[in-house]
Amino acid sequence: GVGACSYFLISFWHTRDSAATAGKKAFVTNRVGDWGMMTAMFMAFASVGTLSYSGINEAAHAGHLAHVTATGIALMLFVGACGKSAQLPLYIWLPDAMEGPTPVSALIHAATMVTSGVFLLTRMAPVLHEAYPWAGTVIASVGAATALFAATIAVAQTDIKKVLAYSTVSQLGFMFLAIGSGAYVAAIFHMVTHAFFKALLFLGSGSVIHGMHHEQDMRRMGALRKVMPITGFTFIIGWLAIAGVPPFAGFWSKDEILLYAFANNRALYAVGIVTALLTAYYMTRQVIMVFYGEARWHDHAEDHGAHGDAHTPHESPWMMTLPLVVLAGLSVVGGALQLPFSHSTKFLEHWLAPVVEESERSITGTWAESNKWVLLALAVVIAGVGIAASVAVYAKGKAKPIEPQLLADGWRYDASIAALVGGPGRAAFRGIAAFDAKVVDGAVNGVGVEVRNASGLLRKLQNGLIRSYAAIIGVAVVLVLAWFLVRGVL
Repeated sequence: GVGACSYFLISFWHTRDSAATAGKKAFVTNRVGDWGMMTAMFMAFASVGTLSYSGINEAAHAGHLAHVTATGIALMLFVGACGKSAQLPLYIWLPDAMEGPTPVSALIHAATMVTSGVFLLTRMAPVLHEAYPWAGTVIASVGAATALFAATIAVAQTDIKKVLAYSTVSQLGFMFLAIGSGAYVAAIFHMVTHAFFKALLFLGSGSVIHGMHHEQDMRRMGALRKVMPITGFTFIIGWLAIAGVPPFAGFWSKDEILLYAFANNRALYAVGIVTALLTAYYMTRQVIMVFYGEARWHDHAEDHGAHGDAHTPHESPWMMTLPLVVLAGLSVVGGALQLPFSHSTKFLEHWLAPVVEESERSITGTWAESNKWVLLALAVVIAGVGIAASVAVYAKGKAKPIEPQLLADGWRYDASIAALVGGPGRAAFRGIAAFDAKVVDGAVNGVGVEVRNASGLLRKLQNGLIRSYAAIIGVAVVLVLAWFLVRGVL
């Protein structure tokens, strides 16, 4: 599903080699994840005799799943979820998915389909609960590592969509951190709020690309808020939401995840805090490079000479800005789905209760729960530090930007995979091909060759000459007579 749909959507402009290659990468990478998911399905069916969510979850609740079996199912489901929701080590397809149309990036590869792995694991919460703590620790650790890893890469990107792509990978890591910490409601909460502000940011970037006449390099933008006021205003709302500034939606969901992470594992909480700081930093960097500072797009217009006026940035039509306004509103009020003031204001928790209530980790009575406002205040300070640092570097020029080529190249992860897997993989496949040609096909073809050689002797007898046939008949008659004589018949 995810692999096939991504293949068709990413390869929409199939005449571009980069788009076709990105589509194939998405398809193949998701096949690796599908191996894990299929393994989990076989294990579940062998254990409980059904593949329905309710049947498997009821078996887990009733204790019919052994701890080892539940752990195996949970980890294999997690492998599948890593492919579908772009977690380490299978995240590589999502950044390249930006080759597709921007509305696809907004709806499919940010807000909905790419979160299917998060939904899958949350739906199987009873199994994960039965597999606690090993499966939970693995899921939370990989989620935290992915969140931090992708955030460091986003810091050095110059393509407006690539920044958001790595940001999506990072935010998905937050959701997996929540699931591994037993905070299933927080994971879904962040999935919903993320859909609001990330779709807003992607569509906002599409509006910028449209207004900039297909330019995506942020180094050739700047000061666009003056010529694209609606796009700029709504994009800033999305920035505040993802940076974790209250009262925007991203603040409530992200910090609920950090609250559970603090109660579950302080080391993973520290990773989450650093990631939150980097998120505020690179998103502020993007806003400054695109909408503030000096207008660097004059060079883009001058490149077109007499047609330069036609390439001057402009605001997008209302059909493109109206969705931005709607999503901006949702990015402001979306946190109301799960406000932490009282139990009655947690609407999302009530809705998810039938599935996750018995599996949700309780932090009641913990230091984190009794001091949650301290942790929330710390999260606000962290967001403020990230924003201030980015402003100091990119707006005021008080420090040199830290954008090493290693980060711009994504830690050279793709190149490493190609070297470690692609090279040996090709050699192995060449060996398999040789074995197939010389041994498997050789055995089959060899039998045919020997049969053909043997039949050549008989083929020589069928030469079409009457004298040959007469000679054969004569020899046959002599042999028959000789046999009868020997047997004493004649």
